[in-house]
Amino acid sequence: MIARYTRPQMGSIWSEENKYRMWLEVEATASETLAEDGIVPAEAAKAIREKGKIDVARITAIEAEVKHDIIAFTTAVAEHVGPESRWLHYGLTSTDVVDTAQALQLKSASAIIREDLVQLIEALKKRALEFQHTPIIGRTHGMHAEPTTFGLKLLNWYAEMRRNLVRFDAAAEQIRIGKLSGAVGTFGHLKPEHEERIVAKLGLEPAPVATQVVQRDRHAHYISTLAIITATLDKIATEIRHLQRTEVREAEEFFSEKQKGSSAMPHKRNPITCEQISGLARVVRANAQTAYENVALWHERDISHSSAERVIFPDSTILTDYLLAKTTNLIEKLVVYPKRMMKNLESTGGLIFSGQLLLDLAEAGMLREDAYRLVQKHAMNAWQNDLVFKDLVAQEPEITSKLSAEKLARTFDLHRQLKNVDAIFARVLKEA
Repeated sequence: MIARYTRPQMGSIWSEENKYRMWLEVEATASETLAEDGIVPAEAAKAIREKGKIDVARITAIEAEVKHDIIAFTTAVAEHVGPESRWLHYGLTSTDVVDTAQALQLKSASAIIREDLVQLIEALKKRALEFQHTPIIGRTHGMHAEPTTFGLKLLNWYAEMRRNLVRFDAAAEQIRIGKLSGAVGTFGHLKPEHEERIVAKLGLEPAPVATQVVQRDRHAHYISTLAIITATLDKIATEIRHLQRTEVREAEEFFSEKQKGSSAMPHKRNPITCEQISGLARVVRANAQTAYENVALWHERDISHSSAERVIFPDSTILTDYLLAKTTNLIEKLVVYPKRMMKNLESTGGLIFSGQLLLDLAEAGMLREDAYRLVQKHAMNAWQNDLVFKDLVAQEPEITSKLSAEKLARTFDLHRQLKNVDAIFARVLKEA
């Protein structure tokens, strides 16, 4: 699955070669920093930096024998460094390297995801403004409710994605953490200031306190944030799937000239992109559960989390990158049918203005309970017998005695319902 959905720049972050390269970067930076204090010989630090090489095949072969990835890695690197390799991995434990290097990978992945988020936000804003005043029926429980605009639907997604960006920035910052405090986090062989200097050179922050590992609440926060982001994408895709249904047909995915929708039915135009987004978002949400399970480890550390993280971090970041790109393309190319929106809005003969009629009758002096009974009676008659609600109420003496023809026309005025659209847009865009 990873190979199929990987964009090159994101996929390369999680390659075995890049993982080992990040391990070597941590090792070399640690050696150089310790050399500054005379703990590691300067010649050794230079040799580790200049002679250290990554040979994935060799590391894999050694790991098959020793059953320990870091030992396989240090053994393979030492073969290139030579005698000075005795200073490689000095004062460190395996997870010092692994967790710090993983933070570097996540930092790179986060930069891509953040760019994806900004692109989708911009696409949503552009199309929201395009359809700011395009009327569409609002639906609750899947049923016609009251008028809204298609621009407001897009604006709502835009505002949610802005919140997702804030969440993501916070999660990405909390996971930008390195750790070199030793086997149980006590700095038994190095000093806290060594850790601070090493991680600073790597563009990370030090873990204020740790066991053998960086605490996994940070990682759970990060993956759960990706799950929320992709849940929003699922929300967008689900709505567009509904709008594309044959009976609705108010908007639809772009359908290319040579595209085919069905092997058996040439007329089909299926929302396959939306369905892919909804389906793959479930994978990221499921990965969040695994991240939660990784928070609780035995004493100062066990490795029940590490095998799972080799799956959920590549999968979740790759899929989030992929789904954000797919959704941006979906929004940018979305085909919108304003005439169909208006046709559907008007299809119930004014039933959608029943709430306004109720309020207008109450304002004119009728008891609310009496007004509700009267309006509902005509609404149900129009619904069950396919009649025009507006015409029915215009012939009801109890209503016309309270509302003149001019006031009744105002009851069914679409623009009256949508008079605050600009204010909503101004509020949202001002906050942004």
